Amino acid sequence: MGAVDKAKNKAEELAGKAKEKVGQATGDKDTEAEGNKDQAKSNLKQAGEKVKDTFKD
Repeated sequence: MGAVDKAKNKAEELAGKAKEKVGQATGDKDTEAEGNKDQAKSNLKQAGEKVKDTFKD
């Protein structure tokens, strides 16, 4: 389950980066901010996975 969660989190991070870039290219600050928010959320999830991995061993 951990690998699947990590892959989903990475996909969410990449989607956030893409959304941020689209926002920058179009001058849409709301889309850019939403992309940043998505990336931050994904990074928190990834950090949680790393903590779980640390205590798993």
